[in-house]
Amino acid sequence: MLLALLLITGSSAAVPQDVPPRPNILILLADDMGFSDIGCYGSEIATPNLDRLAAGGLRFTQFYNNARCCPTRASLLTGLYSHQAGIGHMVENKGAPGYQGFLNDRCVTLAEALRPAGYFTAMAGKWHVGDKRPHWPADRGFERYYGLIGGGSNYFKIDSPNGLALDGERVSATGDDFYMTDAFTDHALKFLDEAKEKKKPFLLYTAFTSPHWPLHARPQDIAKYRGKYAEGWDVLRAKRHRKMIELGIVDATWPLTARDAEASAWEDAKDKDDLDLRMAVYAAQIDRMDQNIGRILGKLREIGAEENTLVLFLSDNGGCAESIHRGKAGAVVGTVDSYESYGLPWANASNTPFRLYKHWVHEGGISTPLIASWPAVIKKSAFIREPAHLIDLMPTCLELAKAEYPKDKTPPEGLSLVPLLRTGAWTGHDAIFWEHEGNRAVRQGKWKLVARHKGAWELYDLEADRTELKNVAAEHPDRVKEMTAKHDAWAARVGVVPWDELNRKK
Repeated sequence: MLLALLLITGSSAAVPQDVPPRPNILILLADDMGFSDIGCYGSEIATPNLDRLAAGGLRFTQFYNNARCCPTRASLLTGLYSHQAGIGHMVENKGAPGYQGFLNDRCVTLAEALRPAGYFTAMAGKWHVGDKRPHWPADRGFERYYGLIGGGSNYFKIDSPNGLALDGERVSATGDDFYMTDAFTDHALKFLDEAKEKKKPFLLYTAFTSPHWPLHARPQDIAKYRGKYAEGWDVLRAKRHRKMIELGIVDATWPLTARDAEASAWEDAKDKDDLDLRMAVYAAQIDRMDQNIGRILGKLREIGAEENTLVLFLSDNGGCAESIHRGKAGAVVGTVDSYESYGLPWANASNTPFRLYKHWVHEGGISTPLIASWPAVIKKSAFIREPAHLIDLMPTCLELAKAEYPKDKTPPEGLSLVPLLRTGAWTGHDAIFWEHEGNRAVRQGKWKLVARHKGAWELYDLEADRTELKNVAAEHPDRVKEMTAKHDAWAARVGVVPWDELNRKK
């Protein structure tokens, strides 16, 4: 409590010897991973390393992302709503300030904020918030970087147009045994060794592409799951839902959503062996990511940093229902010449118990696991059920690092999670907002107002109905009006442009 008070008040009073120094910060980001896709959130996929973090740490049950890769990364890095940072959509320039396609000069990244405070700043993995220099990690505060500048890629041979980079230079994938998830981790481990040599606290942001399409995994990982999905997505959704209730992730009073109308019943599905293989490869990608997280956690122990490192694990959006078929004809799913996605019905299972997917701002698109582990401070496992958002990570890191935010930049929108990490108590947000491709939402207390592009507003009481099955907008017109006005004011303030108008501009 004393340190929390010191951090909040800025007091220079002496800190007791048993209070740890400023922590290291390790952020682990998954890509296109659904809410129920790891073991400690209800999955059958083997994620022992993440499960161990959860067993000694905090699991957030109402943490939110921005429904898509680029906007999520922009908010995570800056503490701003993505439109304020220049990435209201993706990395193309759509001709409006909030949609320029790279981080603007009015925002500050975590690395730019923590580096002047004495932190060693490094990143491994997917960047996707600026394709060209001077908008790479090396230009935005990261002393070391290795990873994929753009979006998805073949995991065995990099085919992304912007390719790989090491610090400020483009590099090629090397070695006959190259696999992207492993390569990111190899460099993350090197950066941790460098942090030890420098004798500085560190920020390490590791952004995996797993399990984003294409479905690519090592044969031994696929073999662990082959045949385990032959029961199909209906059985899988029911099993995960039961486990989530048992774990305490979701409330038993929230019904499981109906199977998506675009997904057939499993008994009517064709080519079940191929469908089983697709989900097996997807599971293998998550399994391999967890194995690599284990390598990173092992390195923390090796360099003596385990106790005083805050580890945060989350996903950039919900499961992805996109239909991708780009590989060579006849290539087996999961191999280097294939280029496939797992499809809408399996994404429906990934997002159990919610509905909709990546792109949309219903709960299936924006709900992410968040695991927080910090052995020096968090001494036992607990659930955090307060709604929180990516924008909260910047204020959290600023407070822990005792870093100053430049007064001439757009101030962060979020709230520090430090009180939650230390005591479990938090004042929380008055409201949290979303807009992506015309899909829009506002969360205020237990209420969520949400709409699809061109659709009418829907209102849900998330305490009673987190799975968004009972639209009560007609019963609460005044609340709809009030929350609509809040969203309109927010949208105008942060630079949202109506989606159809934006595309006419382009």
